[in-house]
Amino acid sequence: MYTIPGHHHISMITKNAQMNNRFYQKVLGLRRVKKTVNQDNPSMYHLFYGDLTGSAGTELSFFEMPIVGRTVRGTNAITQIGLFVPSFESLEYWKRRFELLDVKHGEITTYAGRAALPFKDTEGLRLMLLNNNGEKIPEHWLAWEDSLVEQKHRILGMGTVEITVRYLERTAKTLKDMLGYVEVTRSEKEAVYQSVSGQAFGEIVLKQQEGPSEKPGHGSIHHLAIRVKNEDELRHWEEMVKKRGFYSSGIVDRYYFQSLYFRDSNGILFEMATDGPGFTVDSTVEALGGKLDLPPFLEEKRTEIEANLKPLD
Repeated sequence: MYTIPGHHHISMITKNAQMNNRFYQKVLGLRRVKKTVNQDNPSMYHLFYGDLTGSAGTELSFFEMPIVGRTVRGTNAITQIGLFVPSFESLEYWKRRFELLDVKHGEITTYAGRAALPFKDTEGLRLMLLNNNGEKIPEHWLAWEDSLVEQKHRILGMGTVEITVRYLERTAKTLKDMLGYVEVTRSEKEAVYQSVSGQAFGEIVLKQQEGPSEKPGHGSIHHLAIRVKNEDELRHWEEMVKKRGFYSSGIVDRYYFQSLYFRDSNGILFEMATDGPGFTVDSTVEALGGKLDLPPFLEEKRTEIEANLKPLD
């Protein structure tokens, strides 16, 4: 019986890589673990931020699209990202930090049963810091000691991800019946699911909302990637996706991991991604994120690719 051990990464759209790079490193204190390009369109940056090595479950990824417009909020979209911090004291630390650095944020509140601090990045992406309250986190999440943020308050990794849909039961069935998520709570217009029962590092909150679908732009979320241990398991899930009747990309080699993409019946884009080989396949741990890394099939085009990209610190 195969199970989903948690989130793998989540991918967003940015209009400005320089501004994005500054916010996630200098404000949030994450490590840029990979500076690469969109493999389907090498004219744009693809940036990854996370822990020491960009471990599965800590990765925030951004595609740079300089001509993209603003996001028009709506339903049938991934709408908010939760990030764990160690304690309630950490939430208070971050609230002060956001005030000092002029980051848009709300008050400390409660979300999915946890103390939470909602905030937005410089492009309006909706995020929240969640109190992990000393609970178990995956053993492979590794602290980056050079972060600008105090270690006792650092961001640990991904927590609850919010998905807003027009027809809640459709996505609920995908999570429960196909992927094996456990339903934790349920009301008429909201439900909480966990891929590992009792653990929020694979938690999804589904919210029902009528109206037009979201029109993506800068600050919107492109897809959620969930963890698969290896390629053998990925092939199992490929068959499950086919049996469900969803269109699938088939297995795609992303060099840093193997992937499979599908949309559910609300149009939500999911990726299933293997844990390995990881970002150290072409870099030492110490050098991660420093230079432009390209998968082997793009290496021969390096000169052309670099010429089309604006320099990034």
